[in-house]
Amino acid sequence: MRIAILKPADGYGVDWQSGAADYQRLFGSALVLRPWRDPGDLSGFDLVMPLLAWGYQAEPSHWYGLLSAWRGLPFANALETLRWNTNKAYLLELEARGVPIVPTRLVPSLAPQDLDVARTMFGDTLLVVKPTISGGAEGTYRLGPGDPIPQDVSNTEMLIQPLVPAIAEEGEYSLFHFAGQFSHAILKRPATGDFRVQEQFGGTETAIDPPPAAHALAKAALDALPEHPLYARIDMVRDQLGAFRLMELELIEPSLFLAHAPDGGAMFAGAVHRHVELLRTG
Repeated sequence: MRIAILKPADGYGVDWQSGAADYQRLFGSALVLRPWRDPGDLSGFDLVMPLLAWGYQAEPSHWYGLLSAWRGLPFANALETLRWNTNKAYLLELEARGVPIVPTRLVPSLAPQDLDVARTMFGDTLLVVKPTISGGAEGTYRLGPGDPIPQDVSNTEMLIQPLVPAIAEEGEYSLFHFAGQFSHAILKRPATGDFRVQEQFGGTETAIDPPPAAHALAKAALDALPEHPLYARIDMVRDQLGAFRLMELELIEPSLFLAHAPDGGAMFAGAVHRHVELLRTG
């Protein structure tokens, strides 16, 4: 078996090596790491996973072009799914399919009047704006009344959401599913005074046993897809009434936090091996 995992370019500023070490531990000599931007010939691999393809949000045109060029290759999650999941406007599609999401407004070109409309809609004074194609909270800002729109996201396609208090008070839940089966979960908390849960901003995570309502939302999100992906991270947060709402459904390059999995990632490795066998015999 030969597996390719796509990784960032050399010099990428966020630690991806820890995740790569987990995958190398699980797959050994079967695994080859290739830079996502120029991976070379992938046709000889039994399975390709863009699990470490971090940074594609900076080059969306190139990324979309690669998704087209890779047609016919054995990607773990279907290329159509990866294309759909690239733009976070997918949240509104999931909402239309009955999945409760954090209230979200999509604007094609962010301007001050968009913030005014969002505050009227959400009844909140603090908003979060984020690019529709982004990763690692890049281009994500918390804006209060009177705050100017940061120049790097002005007049660009953005999502506007209310700042959910539970992010700071409790944290953000992430549930991990492999081949449709629950593996493990973590609770991610931001640093004091921040709202971003990523480690590069001081966020921390702990393993948790998620409540039934969190499992129900994860199932609803996955059931809204044409088929269950091989790997998925379902991020969610409680609203002010205590109900879980979807933050993101990560199907391209999520950190899987396998160090927090009770089996160390054995379920993930087993799902990959079974998927390869199905491809070989199918």
